[in-house]
Amino acid sequence: MDAHGETTHSDHPETYNPWSIVNLVFHHLADEGLHPVLGETGDPGAPAADLLRAFGITPAAEGNRQEAEQRNQRLAEIRAAFEQGLSAERPAVEKGSAVSC
Repeated sequence: MDAHGETTHSDHPETYNPWSIVNLVFHHLADEGLHPVLGETGDPGAPAADLLRAFGITPAAEGNRQEAEQRNQRLAEIRAAFEQGLSAERPAVEKGSAVSC
């Protein structure tokens, strides 16, 4: 059951970068007046990954799968628009005609 009281079933598991959790907690603790230190007492990435798993989220270095898919789709749209703009700017060269520089 998720935070909204719903059960989610998906072919694509939700993913998130454990280091985003470390960053979030680190800044939250600092905002609360504490003095967190990274690296002196061990790697916080593994416990952060365990926390994500406890919430039913797959730890992934690439981060949130949904955001990555949206970003890749937007990049494809930009790439297509750019390529379309380039092809519109190129003059059509007839077969057999010379091109001078």
